[in-house]
Amino acid sequence: MKKIMMALAMASLATLSWADDTKENATERLDKAATVLHEVMNTPDKGIPSEVLDHAKCVAVVPHMIKGGFVFGAEGGKGVATCRTNHGWSAPAFFAVTGGSWGLQIGVEGIDLVMVFQNDEGMKHLLQSKFKIGADASAAAGPVGRHASANTDWKMNAEVLTYSRAKGAFAGLTLNGADVRPDEDSMRAMYGGEVTYRSVLTGSVPPPASAHAFLAAVRGSKAEAAEVTNK
Repeated sequence: MKKIMMALAMASLATLSWADDTKENATERLDKAATVLHEVMNTPDKGIPSEVLDHAKCVAVVPHMIKGGFVFGAEGGKGVATCRTNHGWSAPAFFAVTGGSWGLQIGVEGIDLVMVFQNDEGMKHLLQSKFKIGADASAAAGPVGRHASANTDWKMNAEVLTYSRAKGAFAGLTLNGADVRPDEDSMRAMYGGEVTYRSVLTGSVPPPASAHAFLAAVRGSKAEAAEVTNK
């Protein structure tokens, strides 16, 4: 009996330790995503145009996604997303990205990925348990610079605009066939087992303290973009 009780106790401690590690990793992901947004928007002429951010329904960031080969599939890419609500930006939800065809980036082993969901249809896809970029949700390489191009195709046709940053260079990214799904482990570690991915993104869950830097970066990205535009 003592052996059984000891085994149960050790299993419980292991579970708690795993949850702490996962929460720590999720918090680190939030901080890295905030850094990506700040660095992107502080690069004059090479950031996301203010028009795109003004239009955005949701913003998602995958810091340092690992890839391999010339035209590559992502392995273990994990990110964080937030959506507009009637009360501001939602608490962040955690997701994973796998597979897909990503465009040619020779010799790069890791990229920062930013996805901007431009309309209600794009937002609906993000709220689902899983969707495929380019199949379920139309996607296009996003415009880069102080202003979006006078060509409004990005606004009318693409539900998701995609960007990448590799070795300091920021550019629109062709991203098709990648699966986006909730990162259940990180969601559970940050919010507990009763909170759903959808409820977080629709604003039903208050943001944790660890999300402050990321949400401030999302809110600030619009102001930073406007400041760059006026220079």
